[in-house]
Amino acid sequence: MRVFCASIATETNTFSPLRTDLADFKESFYAPPGKHPETPTLCSGVFPALRKRARAGEITLIEGTATWAEPGGLVNTSTWTHLRDEILGQLHAALPLDAIVLGLHGAMIADRCVDCEGDLIAAARQIAGPAAKIGVTFDPHSHLSDKRIQNADIITVFKEFPHTDFAETGEACVELTLRAARSEIEPVLSVFDVRMIEILPTSRAPMRGFIDKMVRHEQSGAALSLSVIHGFMAGDSPDLGAKILVTTNNEKQAGDQLAEKLGLELFSFRGTTRPEFLSPSAALAKATAHPQGPVVIADVWDNPGGGVAGDSTILLRRALDLGLTDIAFGTIWDPMAVRLCHAAGEGACLDLRFGGKTASDAGDPVDGNVSVLKTQRNAVQSFGQSVVPLGDCAVIDINGIVVVLNSNRAQTFSPDLFTNLGIDVTAQKTLVVKSTNHFHSAFETIATDILYCAVDGPYPSDPRNNAYTRLERPIWPIVENPHETEAA
Repeated sequence: MRVFCASIATETNTFSPLRTDLADFKESFYAPPGKHPETPTLCSGVFPALRKRARAGEITLIEGTATWAEPGGLVNTSTWTHLRDEILGQLHAALPLDAIVLGLHGAMIADRCVDCEGDLIAAARQIAGPAAKIGVTFDPHSHLSDKRIQNADIITVFKEFPHTDFAETGEACVELTLRAARSEIEPVLSVFDVRMIEILPTSRAPMRGFIDKMVRHEQSGAALSLSVIHGFMAGDSPDLGAKILVTTNNEKQAGDQLAEKLGLELFSFRGTTRPEFLSPSAALAKATAHPQGPVVIADVWDNPGGGVAGDSTILLRRALDLGLTDIAFGTIWDPMAVRLCHAAGEGACLDLRFGGKTASDAGDPVDGNVSVLKTQRNAVQSFGQSVVPLGDCAVIDINGIVVVLNSNRAQTFSPDLFTNLGIDVTAQKTLVVKSTNHFHSAFETIATDILYCAVDGPYPSDPRNNAYTRLERPIWPIVENPHETEAA
């Protein structure tokens, strides 16, 4: 059995002041055919899963390119065209094929291409023909279009938010795709449009119980696979919003019924799934008053994983104004400040301006005399089995607050972002991280409390106020009763 695999992924915030080009992909992760590492990245878990099958003699594997860019703004046309054609050219050269497995994100939008993944899957189908089975993995923060459903045989989606199951999702996609290619199953996809866009962390109720229920349905044989598309509120897509995806073994009616049942249950959670969001002053006061550290504060709206720059200074400025100490911030993106710190060297003191460079609503730059505690080339952090590049980094002290400056944008995934740079997290009263929920699994083992801080900034966090131009369906919270509205 001949199987081709490739991966191209990013998450596009169409409201972001950033833009994404080929340099962003190569800076974050780019592996030409045969060069993918043994460990998976967030969207390329299909590679190690397929390599296991190839080593066992089950398949002949032809690898294409695997690449990932840190979430950002619109992908420019030439970059998208180049990467799409690179992978499609490799696929064409690999013919004939029994199966194609693609590791995608699902929220990529390019200038002049609203549905990048849908176009890629449709083109793959046209090249490989109707007999080849196509399996795809998606991040739940994606846009599920009809074009994707019509051209893919298998779609699996990370169940967890934080996305701790990305490797397992790749393995599930490979298993089902190969079973379909061997004619052991006849997969049929059923989709229910929940008509809702909301933050749906699975580390807490009610989503925790909902995901556990989905797993039990799979284990009972009610479906081959169950997935929730959360949607990505920062992407101006006609397919914005949550959807339920059920894959059955040629049981379309049962799949449709289960998708609707789960979808309406998910819709009933609207407005109840978010954690408590505190103001900067309230979050810092609560962390300071806690009897023991470290308390983790998540700066949820300056999360590079949502496509913004990650250089907001609002929370840091508030901590400085309050005269707080024993706090570590990870991170503030500022390549120029990193370069200046490296030039000064460890142990140096210098006047430094950092942060607040890319958006007018992310706070002004911070000016102060800082001590350079640590400089490191090619720093990394971990996310499960994946290694996440931070680029060159500098650790500075400003008035008793420790700040990690990085040159590669990345959200905070793990405490080793700090410890790899010599920061003792247990000695800090407070750790401020820039992430919505991906940090949760790794940090909950060391945190005495986890707080979520909503700092108004460049992320379009309220769908009711977002200037969507492509959304034509009624969805909550823009429309209070979207199912009734659509029926009428």
